[in-house]
Amino acid sequence: MEPWDEATAGLPLPLSVVDLDAFDANAADLARRAGGVPIRVASKSLRVRALVDRALAAPGFAGVMAYAVREALWLARPSAGAGDGDTRRGLEDVFVAYPTVDVAAVREITADPLAARRITLTIDSREHVDLLASAAGEHRLRVALDIDASLRLGRGRLQAHLGVRRSPLREPEEVAALAREAQRRGLSVVGLLFYDAQIAGLPDSSPAVRWVKRRSAADLPARRSAVVTAVRAVADLEFVNGGGTGSLHVTGRDPVVTELAAGSGLLGPTLFDGYRAFTPAHAAAYAIPVVRRPAPGFVTGFSGGYLASGPAGRSRAPRVLAPRGLRLVGTEGAGEVQTPVRGPAADGMDLGDRIWLRHAKSGEVFERFDSVHLVRGSERVATVPTYRGAGKNFG
Repeated sequence: MEPWDEATAGLPLPLSVVDLDAFDANAADLARRAGGVPIRVASKSLRVRALVDRALAAPGFAGVMAYAVREALWLARPSAGAGDGDTRRGLEDVFVAYPTVDVAAVREITADPLAARRITLTIDSREHVDLLASAAGEHRLRVALDIDASLRLGRGRLQAHLGVRRSPLREPEEVAALAREAQRRGLSVVGLLFYDAQIAGLPDSSPAVRWVKRRSAADLPARRSAVVTAVRAVADLEFVNGGGTGSLHVTGRDPVVTELAAGSGLLGPTLFDGYRAFTPAHAAAYAIPVVRRPAPGFVTGFSGGYLASGPAGRSRAPRVLAPRGLRLVGTEGAGEVQTPVRGPAADGMDLGDRIWLRHAKSGEVFERFDSVHLVRGSERVATVPTYRGAGKNFG
């Protein structure tokens, strides 16, 4: 029997767990790789209020990187004691790292002095400035500019864009111009965001990928420094954010970066199995029950098809963690209502036995569960609500 089987014995399936020893070890490893630069907790990679709070309590972590304005309002405001997973005082520093068009939610911030002081929004265009200015209220909005941190090779039609498609802002002059316009329209520019996805988000799967990472790590600091210098001439910056779980040890060495961001590394999903610089512990998993035996060497679990976002492919599918020797069936994969697996261990399993799987990404899986069981070895320490279990759905 797996320790997590013992810790969750008798509980209805499917269920999800987070191993606190592994979570804490991952937090310590992230802080070590950050080299003393504070890490902002990426809430999208957790989606469990208790785990966000646990990460913030660990040495080396400060502030939250949220993904939605209404999420930020929920995190920042004091609890009404409704039993929905809120902390009593609310969080004091919440940065929404993605642009919004939710004007009604933005107006809630401008009408609330506490929220306006604690929440920072993201912009990357004059359209964003126009939208936020239209929601102006009694209290001034804090904003940060998202800067394209991708690697570009070549010129013109032959130029290659290596990285994610986020902000159109790139050069110092255009960033400073937008910062100046935002302040003229009544917004307070307090931060800059540089997400180096081509370093942080790619496993070391080939010599070509490793070359892209090295080239990006060499090229980005000079441009980042130039952007920061240009914006500091027109705005009083409080933070310059960069990096992710996969690039803390690289981005944290840049002296202009005042804080990093990470979240997935706390749970150690399968997408990090291919990195060379670090190996996070497997802190999160979910279990589905065996419901039938279609043939010798096969068993079928109920539900389990929790696929990760991103480019469709095998890397986005969950992986069987236990019993060892089981694997997904290539012609079916992980399904909406059933997940067949095959391997030598299948013939020794009974109906109701657990198949443990790891998700490819982190917090996404918790959108499938109302609660998560926090375990330590074979002991269940607590059961806490996910965002979904707290009645929150931020998209």
